[in-house]
Amino acid sequence: MEKQLRRYLLPNILAMIGTSCYILADTFFISLSQGPNGITALNLVLPLYGLIFALGSMIGIGSATRYALGKGSNAPDYHLYFSNSIAWTLLVGAVFVALGVAVPDGVLRLMGADDTISRVGHNYIRIVLCFAPLFMLNFTCTAFVRNDGAPRIAMAATLLSGLFNILFDYLLMFPLGLGMTGAALATGFSPVVSMSICLLHYLSPRNTIRLIPTLPSLRRLLSACQLGVVAFVGEMSSGVTTMVFNFILLHLAGNAAVAAYGIVANIALVGVALFNGISQGLQPLASACHGSGDTQGQSRIYRHSMFIGLCVSAVVVAVVVTFAGTLVAVFNSQHSAQLADYAIPGLRLYFLGFLFAGANIVKSGFYSATGRGRESSILALCRGVVAIVAFAFLLSHLFGITGVWLAFPAAELFTLLLGLVLGRPQGLGAPDPRPA
Repeated sequence: MEKQLRRYLLPNILAMIGTSCYILADTFFISLSQGPNGITALNLVLPLYGLIFALGSMIGIGSATRYALGKGSNAPDYHLYFSNSIAWTLLVGAVFVALGVAVPDGVLRLMGADDTISRVGHNYIRIVLCFAPLFMLNFTCTAFVRNDGAPRIAMAATLLSGLFNILFDYLLMFPLGLGMTGAALATGFSPVVSMSICLLHYLSPRNTIRLIPTLPSLRRLLSACQLGVVAFVGEMSSGVTTMVFNFILLHLAGNAAVAAYGIVANIALVGVALFNGISQGLQPLASACHGSGDTQGQSRIYRHSMFIGLCVSAVVVAVVVTFAGTLVAVFNSQHSAQLADYAIPGLRLYFLGFLFAGANIVKSGFYSATGRGRESSILALCRGVVAIVAFAFLLSHLFGITGVWLAFPAAELFTLLLGLVLGRPQGLGAPDPRPA
């Protein structure tokens, strides 16, 4: 079981790291091409990316989890979750397309853009909105491939689409001189690369997924979303947290502190990606064991995944605390002493939260994989939104900027204690994996 689990974990961890790295590369190229206005436009669109990705992951990953649970228990309708996920993804994506065609400037202004930023970001946000169905559909394709016993193909799809994005960012923005339009096109077409690679599995003899023509089912959608809420919160929480932290830091110390948080948040993306990779990697096996009633298998998966998560936590914290100055210097090209004074201690304090974050993300993912959507949702909402926002306001009031950096560790510790109250996942009983 441990060998099989590692076969799923490693590809997912690498895929998530790849995703976090190409986000950093995207930002880097836009900063070189468009300067501060381009970065401002991108930052205003990022919460919109978060919403599109959150909805896509909730529907896609939730449906794939229901598929795996139903397959393990031989539920009669588990094949329908694939078709239902595609149908609802296209329907929800059509709403974003309509906004992109009709009112792209209105959406950009709603995000806070002025006239200058609206001119810079007009084509970018229009293209992003029009490509929303592909972004969302990609979550369904990769999640189902992963749950159909092909985690390496799902990993290859994610990594190669990220590589495509980085390469075509450069080609379209610099040699072809398309600027923000080029960046949006490179990002928009990257899911096409991912889904094309996933198609290799869907056309292979190993494929057991069936595309069955059927009308969209609201009941199946809600059932899938119940188990996909962890993925939804994971995508949305970073946007919410960023807005709250920026507001507090701007009030406390101005732009330099906000820039310092930008460095901390970008490095933290990679740390979170490691644990999300573990969480998503355990899901297919845990769901299959739960669906077939294999409680011993569930227990072994949980213990082994938690052990890996705790080891990764220790390594991440040790590396960041030791090399905080070096990491900050990579992003501090102007050698600002004020920026370094904020970012170096901020990085060390903030990353203490990763001592607890690994256990929280793994446990929340395991709850979701074994059909316990309520407990999974509680932990995800607590660590991703409720606790961190509450601690950010409370601790910043008590300790100033130091309190802001401590909000993440405090929220993760609080969530860890809440998880202990909820109990060990495999000891809570086994709910029926089939939706009511």
